[in-house]
Amino acid sequence: MHNKALAPEYQGALTKMSVNASLTDVLAEGERHLRAAELSGSQQEVARTGLAVAEAHRRLGHVQDADRAWKASYRAARSAEDIGAMAWALWSGGTLARQRGALRLAFRLLGLAADLGKQGGDVVARGYSLAGLAETGRIQGDYRTVAALHEQLLAEARARGEARHTVWALEGIAQIHRNTGSFDTAMEMFEEAAQLAGDADDRRGRAWALRGMADIISVRDNAPQRALDLLAEAELTCREMNLSSALAYNHKMRANVLYRAGRYEESRQVYQEALEEFRAMTEPRGEALARLGLVKSLARLGRDRAETAAELDGLRVTLDRIGLLNARDMVDKAYAELGVSPAGDTVAGEDGHR
Repeated sequence: MHNKALAPEYQGALTKMSVNASLTDVLAEGERHLRAAELSGSQQEVARTGLAVAEAHRRLGHVQDADRAWKASYRAARSAEDIGAMAWALWSGGTLARQRGALRLAFRLLGLAADLGKQGGDVVARGYSLAGLAETGRIQGDYRTVAALHEQLLAEARARGEARHTVWALEGIAQIHRNTGSFDTAMEMFEEAAQLAGDADDRRGRAWALRGMADIISVRDNAPQRALDLLAEAELTCREMNLSSALAYNHKMRANVLYRAGRYEESRQVYQEALEEFRAMTEPRGEALARLGLVKSLARLGRDRAETAAELDGLRVTLDRIGLLNARDMVDKAYAELGVSPAGDTVAGEDGHR
């Protein structure tokens, strides 16, 4: 039995905020209560309310503001000797690092957060930090290492009845199955995640699950309109909650579906839209993957083969720098699909979940 979805990152005076609250509302409330906490002199409250401010900024794509906010939250938590709040601040920082493509920093910060969560007896902070490590490894493409951790976290979330974390774990495992070709298993898990998220009123989690379902329906079933309908439903949630990153990934998936359906001019337009969205929030992984889709669409529309090859060469280098392990296969498939040859022999990365 699972409870309604909660947002444990909304702490201090913001504990009653809904998981489905618009991020602009979360930011406004967080900043208001943060000012009050600073005036009161309570460093613990500064740390706790500052966490919500950091997370709202991160999810809205305000990278520099998010970076300042999580660090300020950590300093306040350390001053208050609140180990649990220190863990949450590091979790936020590690999640931001992953979003920015700094995967080594993400591993370091999330590992520290998990240790502090355990030390401070904050089971949820520890769980979220371990989940962050698992997701970072999955995005990197290191499935063998993180698959067992995903399963462990799913079991723990189910045992505690934490709907939101259960949905996250189901989606992560589903993504691994999808990326390794087990489409039927992936679809079953995405469907379970969507159902559970709906029952628990976790609109963000359901939007991500619908995106995963749309991907499978497009690849396995060759049913682009059904996939586009699911993405349209998810997009409404992204816009209503101001989920900037989720919206950009939704658009990239829409472009993927259009490309697979041979609708190359439409895919080109949507990849370009997603690319601009990723650039606006300084999300290099999403930007590189949108660029790859854009290169493929332009090639299908008659772009010069030498220009296509040069762009793919650059993408290999970019994705390698981010540290994604499986991008060589993805880019090599693009070379083969488009009938062009690489100029060099560098390495690159792969498409992940979030």
